[in-house]
Amino acid sequence: MPRLLQKLLSTALLFIGFATQAYEIEDLGDGLHRFIDDRHRSVFLITSEGAIVTDPLNKKAAIWLNEQIKTRFNVPVKYVIYSHNHSDHIYGAEVFKNPHTTFVAHKLAAQDIKNTQMKTVTPSLTFDNELLLTLGESTVKLNYHGPNDGRGSVSILFEKQKTLFVVDWIVIGRMPWQKLWSYDIQGMINSTQAVLTYDFDTFVGGHADIGSKADVARYLSYLEQLYSQVTAAALAGQSLEQITQNVKLDEFSDLKQYQAWLPLNIEGVYERLMEESGMGWRSDL
Repeated sequence: MPRLLQKLLSTALLFIGFATQAYEIEDLGDGLHRFIDDRHRSVFLITSEGAIVTDPLNKKAAIWLNEQIKTRFNVPVKYVIYSHNHSDHIYGAEVFKNPHTTFVAHKLAAQDIKNTQMKTVTPSLTFDNELLLTLGESTVKLNYHGPNDGRGSVSILFEKQKTLFVVDWIVIGRMPWQKLWSYDIQGMINSTQAVLTYDFDTFVGGHADIGSKADVARYLSYLEQLYSQVTAAALAGQSLEQITQNVKLDEFSDLKQYQAWLPLNIEGVYERLMEESGMGWRSDL
């Protein structure tokens, strides 16, 4: 192959590689920003004293974000907060590793990171139920609400900005993920009820859309109706096939993936009722 053609081909491939990395930063106001990498989202806060970064997502995304924080804002990263223990959200943290950076997670997430030898930075600051971080004029409140998704999954409230960040167990504008793998359904309901008592106007999730407090309430309504209808049908002795045909949630048909994922959501709830709630071996059913 002629050298010029090789050079042109290499340049084209490089351009395609960058084009597929659709990284975006959205300004949410008062120093808070949303970071988008394909299907994943995180948030970061810029203050006069430094930055607070939530989930780094993966190494390539973290490298890009770290460079943006340096060039756009010229502040050090003081904290990196893990929302929970799932690798698709917390890998790449080593990019931010520095003597002045503290890595934060719930103790159960930290325990799982250590036990499973995850290839990310082990948190140095952990907590049980609540942790307040203050940087500049902003305070970030982290709370654990019990089981919901993965291990040690927390809510992250940026109080001054009135913005709530939650990963996986609340999703806006889209159905919950397929068969609800790793979800504790009742725990998700409990946790979502808890955060609705908080003072926030904007919701940012680890996937899908930005929303409002009303959107979070609607999401809770979907979960509650899904769970109650499947439970009632199982108690009535219906099979999974019958339940899938009989559950009616048409008021949520505008959600993305509704047609494809509603049967999977139903199956996920049914399996957890049979296994985690023990309904599969109850003598009275």
